[in-house]
Amino acid sequence: MNLDGDCKVLVQGIANPLGSDRARAMSAYGTNVVAGVSPGYGDTDIEGLPVFDSIDRAVAATGTIDTSVICTHPYQALDAAIEAIAAGIRQIIILSEGVPPLDMVRLLRKAEVTDTFVVGPSCPGIIVPGKMLLGTHPTEFYKPGPVGIVSRGGTLTYEVALSLTRAGLGQSICVGIGGDPIVGSSFDGWLQIFDEDDRTEAMVLVGEIGGSSEEAAAEYVADAIDKPVIAYVAGRYAPRGRRLCHAGAIVAARSLDT
Repeated sequence: MNLDGDCKVLVQGIANPLGSDRARAMSAYGTNVVAGVSPGYGDTDIEGLPVFDSIDRAVAATGTIDTSVICTHPYQALDAAIEAIAAGIRQIIILSEGVPPLDMVRLLRKAEVTDTFVVGPSCPGIIVPGKMLLGTHPTEFYKPGPVGIVSRGGTLTYEVALSLTRAGLGQSICVGIGGDPIVGSSFDGWLQIFDEDDRTEAMVLVGEIGGSSEEAAAEYVADAIDKPVIAYVAGRYAPRGRRLCHAGAIVAARSLDT
């Protein structure tokens, strides 16, 4: 995972409200956002960034791009990600909510073949405090330091980061992997990244009820992680018979039952 400050970032779906808002916020934080892509908006500027109809045109104008942040309609996210992979982009952050699970299955098969790192969907993305923002994290909650955070959700990530900041403990890398049933990166993968990262001295894992990824992460910590890990699992109950994880997914499911 390339999280250096000079990492070149593209925003797919920049013409959408989420895309334009995130492009502005990421650029303001110092992230090297070089362009946006939204079909039909080529040869325009949004938030001071050049917009192209396709990634191929963006790459031709700006050079190799390291990371794509996808803010498209959820049913367009798969096509957007496949287009990014075809253009040689090997880091994809999907902020869009509601991406169909089968689309994620297809994407992750493609990502595995092409060695592409996927974070999300339905996630706040990644922040390297003081260096770069790839997502929706409220930057005022964070400060540089030695603690890595990996979480399923968004607001819990923000709350933990703010609590650490208030306690004088800054953060190295913070990531929300997403709360959907099928997501790209995992707790285990990020724990390994943190364990190998020289800036990270300790880790916080923030889980939620439902599923078994927290239990799997605990086994992985016991077997393979040398640095200190603190875990918090939120929630007490889940809908009977359902293996849902994220609060938004649970609320959506219950609304469908009524």
